Amino acid sequence: MQAADAHRTIDAVWRIESARLIAGLTRMLRDVGLAEELAQDALVIALERWPEDGVPDNPGAWLMATAKHRAIDQLRRRRMLSRQHEALGHELEMEQEGNGSTVEASAEDVVGDDLLRLMFIACHPLLSTEARTALTLKLIAGLSTAEIARAFLVPEATIAQRIVRAKRTLAAARVPFETVRAEQLHERLSSVMEVIYLVFNEGYSATAGEDWLRQAMCEEALRLGRILAELAPREAEVHGLVALMEIQASRLGARVGANGEPILLMQQNRALWDRLLIHRGLLALARGEALGATRGPYLLQAAIAACHARAANPADTDWVLITALYDELARLTPSPVVELNRAVAVSMAYGPAAGLELTDRLAAQGALRSYHLLPSVRGDLLAKLGRYDEARDEFERAATLTRNTRESRLLLDRAAACGRGED
Repeated sequence: MQAADAHRTIDAVWRIESARLIAGLTRMLRDVGLAEELAQDALVIALERWPEDGVPDNPGAWLMATAKHRAIDQLRRRRMLSRQHEALGHELEMEQEGNGSTVEASAEDVVGDDLLRLMFIACHPLLSTEARTALTLKLIAGLSTAEIARAFLVPEATIAQRIVRAKRTLAAARVPFETVRAEQLHERLSSVMEVIYLVFNEGYSATAGEDWLRQAMCEEALRLGRILAELAPREAEVHGLVALMEIQASRLGARVGANGEPILLMQQNRALWDRLLIHRGLLALARGEALGATRGPYLLQAAIAACHARAANPADTDWVLITALYDELARLTPSPVVELNRAVAVSMAYGPAAGLELTDRLAAQGALRSYHLLPSVRGDLLAKLGRYDEARDEFERAATLTRNTRESRLLLDRAAACGRGED
């Protein structure tokens, strides 16, 4: 096998197998930091051997067996004599002395439970949102520190520091690798879903930089969401999250023009929307709604996205239903951002004056003072009412608040159109 081909294969295998490998090692070693180190050691050995020996039939089992050998060597080298470590070393040695099928089975057994536990560790409430995100992308998604840094437009050293501090925090708190109790499940799942959707949103509408969207991040978040849905199939909100991401991801091909310029929802060519992703999203939405007596925030947002997905063109959109769904979402999770989205729906259902009244209230409250979408929405509504000078000022203000270059240009173009008396 050519070295370049081998390295591409190893990279693909790592993306698929790394989370399972780290999860299985964490279960045995009770140390996520050490588990990741051993997994990385196994990867280095694969990079040395596979180009010459070829990729094994079961690369995941090979990596696990190699990592276990490294674990045994470390345990022996450190002469850990406590009963716990003696028992652990004996367990690992017994597994290694078994036949090949034992090693392969160890890579597959309880993999679902292990992966879910690893997600709970990576998204532990002890950690900051930034730390949870970085650790999840590192441990579960298999991204390198450099890839995570590029995705969030921050220095690689910053991401590395976040990951190291997160591991130290977990180790100091002696966070156990165990099944989450039933009374904790909702809170812990919420933390995992928050991180996955944060990653998706950063890809779907980048907060900074030259690109309006980063499709690879959306795809990675969607992959993590699908894994979570397989691991927690009875959790309605998990299916709601997947439905929301599937439907939103269906629009990615229509969200930018030939030169990367943003195309807003109402101007998108819906023929470019991915019908397969919409179909998958609607199925996930139906699955989630069948599980829950009441809809949570992700199911409600997915239901809103479904209204757009079902409309063949913008004029067919059921804005009255969307407004009702935002009413429900605002009661469930009240926030100024939800109210702003509700104001947009109200403007589409009942006219721009009705929407402007709501945005004026939000502006007076001051909670969204630094949020660029508030003046952007107000500018749009003012332009629809023919108040072009005011609209231009709002778009210009919005352009100063966003850190995304593409979005800033779009807003300035809209301000210029208002200066010409155009919507």
